[in-house]
Amino acid sequence: MVTSADNPHKINSRFFCCGEGNNIVNKNDIKEAGFRVTRPRVEILKLLETSEKQHYGAEEIYQELLSQGIKVGIATVYRVLTQFVEAGLVIKHNFEGDQCVFELDTGEHHDHMVDMKTGKIIEFHDEIIEQRQREIAEEHGFVLMEHSLTLYGEFKEK
Repeated sequence: MVTSADNPHKINSRFFCCGEGNNIVNKNDIKEAGFRVTRPRVEILKLLETSEKQHYGAEEIYQELLSQGIKVGIATVYRVLTQFVEAGLVIKHNFEGDQCVFELDTGEHHDHMVDMKTGKIIEFHDEIIEQRQREIAEEHGFVLMEHSLTLYGEFKEK
């Protein structure tokens, strides 16, 4: 994941709440991010926020919305995702193997493991790895601003 401390449109508790009335998406915050409130935008954000699955391809989002009875075109899904990426609400990952997936940008740094056989993606955070990367950058006189780490392999069968 690429992180940026100065992005004003990070998803945070202001954007999504599961309070009274199960109001998942705060429509005023969508407006504050520079968007008109439309059903596709609300539904895509709601799916990314509430699903146990953290990484979706555009086609998967499209199919999931259709299965929920939400009529939306695939072109609309791609357009909304592109807008959300540009606004910093969503991160687009282009993993090896032509796997393009999207996830909410929660502002919390994490890295990824990608199973090259199944496409399964696992997020992880390891402070030892993070510290070592900072040390390496410092040893080389390099000012580290952003980084991403993706491990590719296969999960052992259980």
